[in-house]
Amino acid sequence: MKPFSILFLLALSGAALAQSAKPTPASQTIPTTELKEVVITAKPDSPSLTVPSLEVRKEQIFKSVAGGANVMDAEFYKTGRAATLKDALDFAPGVLVQSRFGAEESRIAIRGSGLQRTFHGRGIWMMQDGMPLNLSDGSFDMQAIEPLTANYVEVFRGANALQYGSATLGGAINFISNTGYTAPASQARVEIGSFNTYRGQISSGFVSGNTDVYMSITASHTDGFRDWSKQESFRAFANIGTKISPNLENRFYITYVDSNSQLPGNLTKDQMQNNPQQAAPGSFLPTVPGGAGYQERDYRLFRVANKLTYSDGLDNTITFSTFWSWKDLNHPIFQVIDQLSNDIGFDLRYDHKGSLLGRDNTFTVGTGFMWGGTNDNRFVNTNGTRGAQVAAYRLQATNFNFYFQDKLQLTQRLSFIAGANVAYASRELDELQLFPAAVPPNTVNNSDRLEAWGFSPKLGLLYEVDPKTQIYFNASRSFEPPTMGEATPAGTGLLQLKPQTATTLELGTRGQRERVSWDFSYYYAWVERELLALGSPILTPTTTVNAGKTIHQGVEFALNVDLLRNLAVSSDHLMLNQNFLWNDFRFNGDAAYGSRLLPGYSPVYYRAQLLYQHPSGFYGGPTLEWSPFRYAADLARTTFADPYALLGLKVGYRTKKGLSVYFEARNLTNEIYSPTVNVVTNATVAGSNAVFLPGDGRSFYGGVEWKW
Repeated sequence: MKPFSILFLLALSGAALAQSAKPTPASQTIPTTELKEVVITAKPDSPSLTVPSLEVRKEQIFKSVAGGANVMDAEFYKTGRAATLKDALDFAPGVLVQSRFGAEESRIAIRGSGLQRTFHGRGIWMMQDGMPLNLSDGSFDMQAIEPLTANYVEVFRGANALQYGSATLGGAINFISNTGYTAPASQARVEIGSFNTYRGQISSGFVSGNTDVYMSITASHTDGFRDWSKQESFRAFANIGTKISPNLENRFYITYVDSNSQLPGNLTKDQMQNNPQQAAPGSFLPTVPGGAGYQERDYRLFRVANKLTYSDGLDNTITFSTFWSWKDLNHPIFQVIDQLSNDIGFDLRYDHKGSLLGRDNTFTVGTGFMWGGTNDNRFVNTNGTRGAQVAAYRLQATNFNFYFQDKLQLTQRLSFIAGANVAYASRELDELQLFPAAVPPNTVNNSDRLEAWGFSPKLGLLYEVDPKTQIYFNASRSFEPPTMGEATPAGTGLLQLKPQTATTLELGTRGQRERVSWDFSYYYAWVERELLALGSPILTPTTTVNAGKTIHQGVEFALNVDLLRNLAVSSDHLMLNQNFLWNDFRFNGDAAYGSRLLPGYSPVYYRAQLLYQHPSGFYGGPTLEWSPFRYAADLARTTFADPYALLGLKVGYRTKKGLSVYFEARNLTNEIYSPTVNVVTNATVAGSNAVFLPGDGRSFYGGVEWKW
């Protein structure tokens, strides 16, 4: 496959995709009278029943969510490199995304959920247009998301994601796709940069009668900062909406992903300091005959989804969503993991706006179901190729949930929110064949099943100080069953893991005052049976276990300040964007560890950019990523990741139509650092001391985008 050949051939005919002009609202003139002038501002709306406009969605979330939640305009991150989840979510309050080696695979965590997972996502409901991208076991692939196709991104921290049926400690991230109404008729974007990086996208959005269409194709390649870290991907996405009637709309989604990634592995601290670009010998070079080198993660994904929405235009909306995904994974690591998965699911949801006891009331109720089946075959990794087969499993995961949420306006300024999620989850392993000749021998049938029920209530208060300022409080429970990857380490069958649960209190405020806007939350969570990679003496140093009681508390704080205005011309300004995280995660009276801090996270993380913005579309200024404190990489607290500060620069010109350009420099001081680590029990034990994943060195990226 040569994705760039396909990409540029399609670019030649990109303009032809826009044969129908987008509808534009008719101009309105306010009649002149002898009375005092009155200006009437129309409430922004969206021509789509299934996809509210950015402005409408911001207002809905601001008015209805009693907790940490925000909406991010995709235009914000498209002013620079927009290739990974880290690029897209670095300034989202409460979200920590740290790339493993400059790759799409990252450690992504909200409120510490999934904190120690540096591969595959868990503990967060990752969504596209309100439908989960997670597989049925709760895991998700970062590569399934193309940030450039989004119009905006919703982030719901913790129980504030209940309206989508999520009951995880982390909450939900929802990428809202462009439609034929919101996307330019034709668009082409090309990016190039360090480490032989190049990336291109063509897209088109158009409307024809009652149908709107958005299509995007993206292809990328990078050799990577480290040896053996090449990544290539090809993504195609389509979103087709049809207005069956003024009150009924259907929207159909198609996604195809082909992703190939070399895995350079973890280094010791000495190896990283001496040469951060090297690959771990065990990940790249064959160590001994039959050694498990040349490690990769290659997969293809095909996903179709459908969303049918009925709205009476007043108080009632019914949404029925369905999806099916097919995934083919080839993953040479300690073994060659060959998995073929099929996942299906649906969600039926009803929203009502009315009154209760003479007060304004908003009610949501829904139910969802997901089932996934995976054929999992394991082979000896013979230098990246399949050797003798050592295991054959059939994995099945089932999730069912029922959820509701009600918001009652008690007074003109105070609202009460109550809701709950009832969930059932099962994880099943069937061992299809034994391999007595394998090393180690496989002679016991480990077929087994896990199942659990969870109840996750939520109560909250939302107080409106004024139309632009709110204070909120909520109390909630969360429920997270283990993923199949956590429950099925190689050769051991199904670990008897129990779901992770937590009780969380949250207090915060969000709002705007002239030149300042903020989003501040403090949370405190009592976590039970937390799923942590604490290791097992009979398995591996990174095996997931149910820890004892733990505490998660922290501060999520985004602060944006319009510092100066009218510097060179009228309406120019100097904008400071900041995202601050304080994390304190520790054991809670554990018999072995007392109140010891959990390993694997930075206690403070700060992200900022100071940009001069000209009304013509020009912008430029410095950027900063700062982790000021060291943190333990192992449970025994023998090895620590060092503090780091990354300085950067961003300059560009962006316009709604025509030519846009950007230039971005990262890590200008070429600092050697490890943004994330592979947590182990004790990093001084032989075979466990390679825990660091070096970040990219000094790098430069530039891009050109054309909309017409």
